[in-house]
Amino acid sequence: MDPNIGEYSPVEDVVRKTGDLRRVLSNPDYWYPIAWSRELKRGKTIGTRYAGQPIALVRPMDGSVFALEDRCAHRQVPLSLGKVSGEAVQCCYHGWAYGRSGRCIDVPYLGKGKLPNGVRTYPCREEGGLIFIFPGDPAKAESTPFPQMGSVGNPEYKTRRFGETVACHYSFMHENLMDMNHQFMHMKQMGQMKPRFLGGRDEPTLVEARYSFARTGGKQPWGETFIFGERRDASEKYAHKDVMTIRTEYPYQTLRIATGDEPPVMDLWIVYVPQDADQKTCRVFGLLSIRRPKAKLVLDIAWPFLVAFTERIFKEDRDIVELEQAAWNEQGGDRNQEVFPVINMLRRLLARCGVPDDKPTEQQVPQS
Repeated sequence: MDPNIGEYSPVEDVVRKTGDLRRVLSNPDYWYPIAWSRELKRGKTIGTRYAGQPIALVRPMDGSVFALEDRCAHRQVPLSLGKVSGEAVQCCYHGWAYGRSGRCIDVPYLGKGKLPNGVRTYPCREEGGLIFIFPGDPAKAESTPFPQMGSVGNPEYKTRRFGETVACHYSFMHENLMDMNHQFMHMKQMGQMKPRFLGGRDEPTLVEARYSFARTGGKQPWGETFIFGERRDASEKYAHKDVMTIRTEYPYQTLRIATGDEPPVMDLWIVYVPQDADQKTCRVFGLLSIRRPKAKLVLDIAWPFLVAFTERIFKEDRDIVELEQAAWNEQGGDRNQEVFPVINMLRRLLARCGVPDDKPTEQQVPQS
């Protein structure tokens, strides 16, 4: 074992400290994307969620996006169904208006001196085609580092923005990407690939794993050809040539593939944002950046094939993590028997960085 990994700690340690990793809630004191910029047009509002919290995103005709609790203080009707008026949004029911501070600034049938309380507002930023909020303590927003989103802003790369809602706890998604031993599942899409674990890092808010690969059977898929910019066979020439580095730097995850000291040929930044209060569903926001070859138009021409290839891989991953969640639901808890040290490190990271769910389990509910 690589000395940087640290001592093996079984899953039972995590379960003893947290009760159940799948009951550990996402820590809200980070910046989370909750919508794509393209989803919110000028002069419009949309409704989104973070961990069961309903959030209205508002884009005025002029000015930046802002985020409010998606409930009018009057009758709790979603503000996302309202009308954008100047720098405010009006509830669709009685026209109560709220500004970006969350204060109620107008009730059409009341005087200005009699305005009621407003609604919660969230720190909000828009970067890289994503709209982020800070759902935790707003006093921590300015001092909390904003994520570095891979190569999305680098003109030498072409970026695909992807993601959808997946019916599983976010921890399953982290484990799936970190553990490249599951390439067995992708054999139909990628051929037979043998991963080699090269070591990693285990730090308070970061776990990293490095891999190389050798093809032991099957042909290289065209999607992979377009990523590497060359056609490869199963010869020794290409075995373990590239290094894949996967990192969970809580709560974000990255995957980079590079050869030697060259810039990555692929740079993925991804995050899994809980949707429901129990956090058994998450919305994926991924930025997949591919380095352009010397003949830059080649990648544009090949892009539909690469998109189709990555969609098939993501579908297999989505289906399997949803099966994992279904097993958790049926068994009423986490019975996984994990043997890979990297994943045990990852589980400890997610446990110590997350927030314990204080709601009682069925076993904890007192019997009458």
